[in-house]
Amino acid sequence: MSQLAAIAHMSVRQLQRLFAEYVGIGPKWVIRRARMQEAAARAATEPQDWSALAAELGYADQAHFTRDFTACIGTSPAKYASSAGRRNDA
Repeated sequence: MSQLAAIAHMSVRQLQRLFAEYVGIGPKWVIRRARMQEAAARAATEPQDWSALAAELGYADQAHFTRDFTACIGTSPAKYASSAGRRNDA
């Protein structure tokens, strides 16, 4: 958020207000959703090292990533990968 606000030459709060006004939701929600869509797409196509993927997507730990994934997608990353025909290698 702070990087995006700096690029737009405004405070984080100004960016949040404008985003909510024009998009209808906060930028943090959009960023989280994009991360989860990326994770789901990758899980569906190839086996994943979940901790490495979590770090790559900007999560501090795998547990936080797994909670967000489950809340957003509706199932755990490993179950999602299995239902997509992939196995959980890590």
